[in-house]
Amino acid sequence: MAELFSTDPMIWFAVFVLVGATLATIAIWTPRRLRWKLSAVCLTGVLAFTAYVSLADLLGRPKPLHLEWAADVMAEATVVATELQEPDAIYIWLRPDGQSAPRAYALPWSLETARELQQMMQAAEQRGTSVRVRQEFANSLDTNEPLFYLAPQAALPPKSAS
Repeated sequence: MAELFSTDPMIWFAVFVLVGATLATIAIWTPRRLRWKLSAVCLTGVLAFTAYVSLADLLGRPKPLHLEWAADVMAEATVVATELQEPDAIYIWLRPDGQSAPRAYALPWSLETARELQQMMQAAEQRGTSVRVRQEFANSLDTNEPLFYLAPQAALPPKSAS
């Protein structure tokens, strides 16, 4: 199921245009006047153009956290980068486990979350590890559990017995 939601956005655009074209075809073959048929074709063109422009614009913007509906895709993730913009939002770039490209998210501004994130980023830099996001961060209602945590340090290589 996760692979379905991580496909190329242009596939979703093609499906959208195909559905719009099907609706326009149905409108053309209905027993209506010519102006209504031409209107259906023109509106389908406007719909396809609008969908393409909005899709292209959205590709470069961080997704608001409350819109993350494919939680199984983001089961575990590493924080790649952050930017705090008080009082607007906390922007985080996450790399989901098993994927190479990071995803951008916008968390609602919270002083407590911003402090927690900064402390974790500093601690990770000192320990030489990374910051992780706990599982199902987008849909959790538990405010007592910390949102971010430090990744465990890599184990030392075994000592050779000589």
